[in-house]
Amino acid sequence: MIAALLAAQLGGGDIAMLLAIFVLLIVLIFLSVAEMGLSRISKPKASALLDQGHRSGKALLKLVTHPERWVNPVLLTINICQTVQATLTGLVAGNLFGGVGVAVGVVLNVIVFFVLAEAVPKTYAVLHPERAALLTARPTLALVSFPVLTLISRGLISFTNVIFPGPGLEKGPFVSEQELLGFVDAAAEDDVIEERERQLIASVIEFGDTVAREIMVPRPDMVTVSVDRSVSQALDVAIEHGYSRIPVISVEDVLGLAYTKDLIKAERAGNGGDSVTTVSRSVEFIPENKPVAQVMREMQERKFHLAIVADEYGAIAGLVTLEDCLEELVGDIVDEYDNESAEFEHLPNGDYLVDGAMSVSDLSDLLEIRLPDEDWDTIAGLVFGTLGHVPLPGESVSRSGWRFAAEIVHGRRIRQVRVSLEPDLGDAGEPNDDIDDRSVDA
Repeated sequence: MIAALLAAQLGGGDIAMLLAIFVLLIVLIFLSVAEMGLSRISKPKASALLDQGHRSGKALLKLVTHPERWVNPVLLTINICQTVQATLTGLVAGNLFGGVGVAVGVVLNVIVFFVLAEAVPKTYAVLHPERAALLTARPTLALVSFPVLTLISRGLISFTNVIFPGPGLEKGPFVSEQELLGFVDAAAEDDVIEERERQLIASVIEFGDTVAREIMVPRPDMVTVSVDRSVSQALDVAIEHGYSRIPVISVEDVLGLAYTKDLIKAERAGNGGDSVTTVSRSVEFIPENKPVAQVMREMQERKFHLAIVADEYGAIAGLVTLEDCLEELVGDIVDEYDNESAEFEHLPNGDYLVDGAMSVSDLSDLLEIRLPDEDWDTIAGLVFGTLGHVPLPGESVSRSGWRFAAEIVHGRRIRQVRVSLEPDLGDAGEPNDDIDDRSVDA
């Protein structure tokens, strides 16, 4: 009976609008499936589907290769369809229910179109991304190839860029570094790539954010020879430590580099008693905040393997070598002359002994926690900076559910840190940077 009453109140115009609303609902369902399905397919996956002989594979590959060509037109079409159907729904509801028709239309529109045109199709596309992408690829390619639609979407984006200057939105979408790392982790979990490949890719991605200060050999650890030493004495230092280049210093300034091969030549020529400055060569200086990627490129282009790192005041902060740059990418490189020492040792009782010079980010990755690294680069720096004074052995701070205690302290320098789980926190995987306890073990 209610249906008969509604039919009696509907005119020819209302029936046409209902048909239009139904068509728009179908279009919106299709576009929701296309939007979610295409966004979840990578270019390698699309290539694989094409190789498998899927008829829509070619269209799918075109879309995912240039996502900026379909994202904005599809979103514009969705917006147009939603606006038109909302208007038509309001008009029909107003004709049927009078003054309260607008409210009824809004409620029906939200319930029906959210469920049927948003939640259901997008959930389907999430559960079956390949099927959704292949199903919608060719119609979507035809839609975004429509010149008028493409022209309007580009015009609106250009207008937006005029109002809000910034990165060209027409070039979107953009993938953040964290999202890219997430893709790599997912590929490793699915056995698409090996764990070593994942680590290498992650190192390359993070390489661009690393600066010289983070990988340098700090000034206290530098092996140097004084300017008043002879060639023979400098050669003894080089042989003892197994280095091919030794900085020549005067007080706190580096005057040059003594190459071991030059020292050997001078020694064999009978000039072992000459000053080391007679064979020293010029040295490169770089600021401590210089990106490692740029340092490495300059080393390749200008053919030098060692640079002295200076801080903002011009004082010597440390040195960085080409090997240090490569190790940031591929991990530690140990040869037969290196004295390899454990930077991270897991003890039987569950504690860890960590070299004070270990970077905060590396330890965060190993413990799977989040430690603050804005104000310091090393674990020793974290303990020293948090306490605000030179610690005594056993003095500790707490961060993210873990206790960091100064294990070995030489002078003003923390050589080794003991890392242990806080006894009152059973779950170390939940970071809590608000914890900042300071204590001295009895």
